[in-house]
Amino acid sequence: MTGTPLPGRAVRGSRSGRPIMALLDLLGRRWALRILWELREEPVPTFRDLQRRCDGLSSSVLADRLAELRDAAIVERGGLALTAQGRELLAALGPLQEWSHRWEPEKSR
Repeated sequence: MTGTPLPGRAVRGSRSGRPIMALLDLLGRRWALRILWELREEPVPTFRDLQRRCDGLSSSVLADRLAELRDAAIVERGGLALTAQGRELLAALGPLQEWSHRWEPEKSR
């Protein structure tokens, strides 16, 4: 299995490429969620700013992940802004962030 995980393609966990499995494969790739998270705020960062925000991410891995996020129509082609679909995905992840705060041990709050 190579290339960007997309619905309808074989992905980790699903030979048929069920949409949820394709999404989990894409977001489960190293640095993908962090990159998505760092693109949530305006102004849109430059490549170097994004790399710096991602603490130690190599430029080649960043370029690979951005290419995958572009292929999946989550990041705009030719730039680093989220597409409408990418912003919708971030909004859908909001409840996970809220849950993570409830999951955090009481003593570390």
